Amino acid sequence: MPALQRKKMENLLKSPDLWENLKASRLPVVLYGIGNGADKIIKVLADKGISFVGVFSSDSFERKGKTFHGFPVLTLGALEEKYGKLTVLMCFGSSRPEVIGNVKKIKQKHILFAPDVPVYGDILFDRAFFKSTYKRHEAIYDMLTDETSKKTFKNIVNFKISGDTDYLFDCETSLENAFTDILKLGENEVYLDLGAYRGDTVLQFLKYAPAYKKIYAVEPDNKTFLKLRETTKDIRNIECINACVSNESRVGTFSMNGSRGSNNSRGNMAVAYLTADDIIKDNRVTYIKADIEGAECDFLEGAGNIIKTNKPKMMISCYHRSDDLFKIPEAVMKLRNDYKIYMRHFPSVPAWDTVYLFV
Repeated sequence: MPALQRKKMENLLKSPDLWENLKASRLPVVLYGIGNGADKIIKVLADKGISFVGVFSSDSFERKGKTFHGFPVLTLGALEEKYGKLTVLMCFGSSRPEVIGNVKKIKQKHILFAPDVPVYGDILFDRAFFKSTYKRHEAIYDMLTDETSKKTFKNIVNFKISGDTDYLFDCETSLENAFTDILKLGENEVYLDLGAYRGDTVLQFLKYAPAYKKIYAVEPDNKTFLKLRETTKDIRNIECINACVSNESRVGTFSMNGSRGSNNSRGNMAVAYLTADDIIKDNRVTYIKADIEGAECDFLEGAGNIIKTNKPKMMISCYHRSDDLFKIPEAVMKLRNDYKIYMRHFPSVPAWDTVYLFV
C-alpha cells in the first residue's frame, strides 16, 4: 500500500467511530424508520449507553396510532418543532432514487447517519473491530486491481466506521459499468445465479449476454421461487432450482424473513441445501452471481471444484456480514490466486449493493 494511502487507512484506527461520536453529541437523537433494521440499531444504542428521543417515518407512511418501542411514530416536522436540530439515524436501506434524494434533503437541515449494523451475524463494524482486523483489510486493499476499487474499499470502510453517507455517494458506480468494463460477458456464457429472487438478475444477465448457453437460477424462498418461475417461463435453456446454496448438500430449514431489513417474517421452512459443485456437477460454468444473505463464504467452500476447474467470472455481494470485506476475497484467492479483484458500490444506503468482482 502506498505510504499516503496507508496513513489514511491507519488514521481510522484513531478516529472516533459513529457510536463514540453519538455518545459525545449534545444533539437529540431520533430514528428514521421502523422494522428489523431499527430493532438492531436500538440494541446497539442500548449496549453503548446512547439514548434516543423519538421515531419518525416518511411522510407517505400511514402512522395513525402506530408506536415503535414505546414511541409514537411521528413526522420529521413534529420532531423538528419539538427539538430543533436533530441527529437522525437512518434505520432502513434503499436504492430508490427518491428515498436517497430525501436522505440528502434531510442532511441539509440535520446531522444524518446510516449506522452500519450487520444484516447477518452479531459482529459490529466499529473502530475496535477494524483495529482487530486491520492487517487483513490492508492485505485485501493491496490486492485490488484498479484505483476505483481502492477508493471504493476505503470509502466503504470509512462509511462503516463513521455512518457518514457521503462516503457512499462519493464512490457510486453503475451496474452497467461492472458488466461492460469489467465482466465483459460474451457468447455461450453459462450463468449460475445464486439468490435469483424474482428473476431480476436473470433479466439483467440477458441484457449483457443475450447469446448465452445456459442459466441456472437458484432461490430458496418458496413464495419468491414461484415468482422466479413466472418471470422466466419464456426464457430458453434455464433451470430454476428451489434450494439454498451452502458448503454441503443436505436437508435443512430456511428462514423466510422477507426483504432486506424487513420485519416481515414467514417462519422457517424445510428446504434442500446444495453446493455449487453439486448444482453444476461436471458441467461448465463461466459466470456466477452470489447474493445469498450472508452465506457467500459457505458457497465458496462448496464451489471449490467449479472455481478451480473453470475460473468463472464472479460478482459476489460483500455487505451482509461485517467480516465479508476480507473473508470473501481470502476464500476466493485460496481456491485460485490468479483472479483480478475489483470492488464496486452501486447506489444504495447503507452499504448494501457493494460487490466484489473476480475476473
